[in-house]
Amino acid sequence: MENLISLVNKIQRACTALGDHGDTSALPTLWDSLPAIAVVGGQSSGKSSVLESIVGKDFLPRGSGIVTRRPLVLQLHKLDEGSREYAEFLHLPRKKFTDFAAVRKEIQDETDRETGRSSKQISSVPIHLSIYSPNVVNLTLIDLPGLTKVAVDGQPESIVQDIENMVRSFIEKPNCIILAISPANQDLATSDAIKISREVDPTGERTLGVLTKIDLMDKGTDAAEILEGKSYRLKFPWVGVVNRSQADINKNVDMIAARRREREYFSTTPEYKHLANRMGSEHLAKMLSKHLETVIKSRIPGIQSLINKTVAELETELSRLGKPIAADAGGKLYTIMEICRLFDQIYKEHLDGVRPGGDKIYNVFDNQLPAALKRLQFDKQLSMENIRKLITEADGYQPHLIAPEQGYRRLIDSSLVTIRGPAEAAVDAVHGLLKDLVHKAINETVELRQYPALRVEVGNAAIESLDRMKDLSRKATLQLVDMESSYLTVDFFRKLPQDVEKGGNPTHSIFDRYNDVYLRRIGSTVLSYVNMVCASLRNSIPKSIVYCQVREAKKSLLDHFFIELGAMEPKRLSSLLNEDPAVMERRTALAKRLELYKAAQAEIDAVAWSK
Repeated sequence: MENLISLVNKIQRACTALGDHGDTSALPTLWDSLPAIAVVGGQSSGKSSVLESIVGKDFLPRGSGIVTRRPLVLQLHKLDEGSREYAEFLHLPRKKFTDFAAVRKEIQDETDRETGRSSKQISSVPIHLSIYSPNVVNLTLIDLPGLTKVAVDGQPESIVQDIENMVRSFIEKPNCIILAISPANQDLATSDAIKISREVDPTGERTLGVLTKIDLMDKGTDAAEILEGKSYRLKFPWVGVVNRSQADINKNVDMIAARRREREYFSTTPEYKHLANRMGSEHLAKMLSKHLETVIKSRIPGIQSLINKTVAELETELSRLGKPIAADAGGKLYTIMEICRLFDQIYKEHLDGVRPGGDKIYNVFDNQLPAALKRLQFDKQLSMENIRKLITEADGYQPHLIAPEQGYRRLIDSSLVTIRGPAEAAVDAVHGLLKDLVHKAINETVELRQYPALRVEVGNAAIESLDRMKDLSRKATLQLVDMESSYLTVDFFRKLPQDVEKGGNPTHSIFDRYNDVYLRRIGSTVLSYVNMVCASLRNSIPKSIVYCQVREAKKSLLDHFFIELGAMEPKRLSSLLNEDPAVMERRTALAKRLELYKAAQAEIDAVAWSK
């Protein structure tokens, strides 16, 4: 069972070392889930004397006004008989104190380091003190600043409320055991400790009462009814103690002798003889140790469950925030390349159908391009007036003898040139879709959220790369259209004489070769040829676009950016990995808190405790 108190001691020290003081913050707290005994009392209640009596040493700062200005986590460790007593502070891990006057001075100095010597302010950041002695029991107590009603010189008026708020913040937590110190020579109804304890623990489930200064009560009065539980009843029995007087303290009366005198007082005073076996600071220490062990044992399963759940949550959030930035230029370059690789993989998944979006490119080829080709109006190029004009102009001074070949070519050229519009529109449409997928892939690359500058740079580099691919694709696609004008399909026209003979001889006299029937037949022939070309380009334009844009985007989207990275100055590399300071702070805080929870997890797993 003693392992349990030692376990909680270790976890409490880890909490303080890693910044978990139970304060309200955006981070999960382990401190609040650990059972602890908080010592609460007014400034004149004898609180410090009770603690020193339990320890058996003078070690707490004394003086007028508010002396305790930070919580003191006092961890007592029992040593074998004959062992030398010593103390250690968590903030001075390699220093052992054997002079307890030096312990007192260090408590004062460490308080001043946190709160300032002159300001007399208070702080909720605890001081951890471990005392190793054969004369103590295994026990952990948290000494809180004494409740007061008046601010002293040098302290703000708010100090009274500030202290109460701090005390309340500790004792209102369900895992806190309240050790309420009240002086017997004052009306218990006005006890600061009892008043605040009842406010946060109205059922008394967590409150243990200690009555001090019993020996200083007015003659003819005693505290027997309180100690017997007949008045001001608590769930647990009251414990009475007799501390050293101020004269004893001034004379440096030995603590061991003071304990002996305390035992004699209770065993010889008629009013308390029947209660002597459960009175005194020695009984109080043993009772507190046993009670704390019992509470810890009951809480361990819940603490384990909380730790396991929180470790998973912290790891998830740390994973979302990403890894910390490498310090050297090589590490930074590697980080950037890895993030770019992840972005590139996500981009390819969109194109390949693993993620949505790539299907819209096929829609351009299957619907948009055919519809645009179908909408082309060749009426203007193949109007009777335009056919007559182009045929006549093409003949020049020598009218055509058999078929107007040059006229055909001019009519076909003027019609095919209109196909450039739908071809360019298809290139632009695919370019727009590829750009949209870049934005999608950037948003879906979690690692890029960590580095806004790199996010912008990768996005710009990808878009610039797509722009270059679009220019090449437009050139190649328009070349396909121009190729159709540069060389006509001969087989198509070889069939014309046969087809024409079925409907008439094309070799009309020069007087009727420009009549409407003849020109209409030419227009019909040109339209048939242009439609054949459109059908062919409907298949070849998508191939050109995919080859020049989609395929290249999959293969070399960030190639130019990688070349630039290789030549980039270290300072410029660093600027790409500048992340939001809030994210950096959050990651650091989460990492420390995760370290705490994993340490606690290991400590609990290492302790064999009986059910």
